[in-house]
Amino acid sequence: MKKIMTILVLSMSLTLTAQGTYEKGMQKAFGFWSSGKTTEAANLFERISSAEKNNWLPLYYAAQVRVLSSFGLKDETVITANLKAAQKNIDQAFEISNNNAELLVLQALLHTVWVAFDGATYGPKLSGTVYGLYAKAHKIAPNNPRVVYAKAEWEMGGAKFFGKDITPFCKDIQRSLELFATFELETPFHPNWGKERAEQIANDCK
Repeated sequence: MKKIMTILVLSMSLTLTAQGTYEKGMQKAFGFWSSGKTTEAANLFERISSAEKNNWLPLYYAAQVRVLSSFGLKDETVITANLKAAQKNIDQAFEISNNNAELLVLQALLHTVWVAFDGATYGPKLSGTVYGLYAKAHKIAPNNPRVVYAKAEWEMGGAKFFGKDITPFCKDIQRSLELFATFELETPFHPNWGKERAEQIANDCK
């Protein structure tokens, strides 16, 4: 799971033609993130969200920065602080955009941080919740490539843990790649990550 932070890298272009305040702010925040300045990035996304009260995307990215930067950390105090802030961002985003598959995937990843940190403690507590989140996201957006890929990777991890066949999930990973190939963003700032990681898993399946 530690690979998630390094592989789910920002994939959107920062060379947008629009130059409004929102666009400039988002580009600056992504610039912080790509430079490893995660605190600055998350804080700026939050500030943007205070001006974009009906836009769930800045809150989504504030949470995503905090979630992804928590994978691989060893200090439980730091993880707790990061994920508490991220959970607040996610809750606020859900208030703007309920039944949002992208937010459900991010919520599942937040719980996965705890499972990755201490599987013996958090696996039994959170595995069912994560399965439920991915099932709900898939029901809402069955053709969203991130939903298909993330759900399959989680289920694949469970199958490996219990010594079960992962072949069915390899097929789902391949399907996600087909969906990534045709997926169209609603706006340039909508989530656009996951393809690289899905490609890596597909290669491992071979």
